[in-house]
Amino acid sequence: MKIGYARVSTKGQDLTAQRNALLAFGVEAENIHVDHGFTGANRTRQGLREALASCRKGDTLVVTKLDRLARSLSDARDIVDELTRKGVALNLGGSIHDPTDPIGRLLFNVLGMVAEFESDLIRMRTREGMAIAKANGRLRGKQPKLSASQRKHLLHLYDAGEHTQGEIAELLGVSRTTVYRELQRRARATTT
Repeated sequence: MKIGYARVSTKGQDLTAQRNALLAFGVEAENIHVDHGFTGANRTRQGLREALASCRKGDTLVVTKLDRLARSLSDARDIVDELTRKGVALNLGGSIHDPTDPIGRLLFNVLGMVAEFESDLIRMRTREGMAIAKANGRLRGKQPKLSASQRKHLLHLYDAGEHTQGEIAELLGVSRTTVYRELQRRARATTT
């Protein structure tokens, strides 16, 4: 039996291309397990757990690319070790790797190193981009929800005692959490 696995890193991404590729590789639709909003570095993925649990001796786990399965060499090795113990082959984009075969293991380890290297490059480029944006004044961090005058008005309304936190939030067009956070910020400032 062929068991498919597909993953996207964010909730907004689409799995259609991966699903279509898995179907083209012979995986039946009900045997495709998916994860939305998880990076490959996160091993605690429900869809991956279900896919691995579905695999039995003689089955093949099918993924479109290695980076959909794992983003670190140690994680890739753990998955391969589990597949080897179960006697399950791995199909990466149409190329079948038998984890019990020494050549198959070598190729998989090389692919795992490439996936980890690619992940490291992405992180490095992201950090570089953020450093450049910060140096140019374009990266300022999370901006406050309320201006100084709105914050002052919020505290005045709360101190007057005529409105609940929910009503204050509605008046200012923010969430109750924002109101609560501002009150906590003032409480911390007065205790220090």
